[in-house]
Amino acid sequence: MPIASPSRPEATEYAPFYANYMSLASEDDVLPALTRQLEEMLGLLRGLPESIANTRHAPYTWSVKQVVGHLTDAERVFGHRAFRFARNDPTPLSGFDENVYVSNAAFDDSLFSDLLTEFELVRRANVLHFQQLPAAAWSRSGVANGNSVSVRALAYILLGHTRHHLEILRKRLAGGKAPPAKRT
Repeated sequence: MPIASPSRPEATEYAPFYANYMSLASEDDVLPALTRQLEEMLGLLRGLPESIANTRHAPYTWSVKQVVGHLTDAERVFGHRAFRFARNDPTPLSGFDENVYVSNAAFDDSLFSDLLTEFELVRRANVLHFQQLPAAAWSRSGVANGNSVSVRALAYILLGHTRHHLEILRKRLAGGKAPPAKRT
């Protein structure tokens, strides 16, 4: 029977380079947090004009569209890892170079509303997948990019990774002065 949400992962369940994302995902209940974060992101970015979505704010090299595209890429990659490991697939998975992905995606040629919809659909699919996991699946792990990572750590990494980029986007869109983030 599926459980509502897993307990927080231990530091041994993810590589040290994910520690920052884990620190940003402070909630004890990750599934509702992933859903709230989606609504927060859509509230922040829906209705943003194309001219602003195409802007690169120094010192950043990616446009707002590219950031949203990157978040969707990461959602797919981490979600796929969680899916495979939850199914107890022992096949090691490769890493991904986010800069190569972004430079080959042509996100700036897409409508911003389409990029947001795509992120929304991928996030909702990941949340639904997580909601259906049996309790034993949350503690399963596999190797990705040469490091062991658990399914529950991947859910928290998704939350923290997106939060990291949303905080940067808030600063960019506020001209360097970030409006307060709503943490729920």
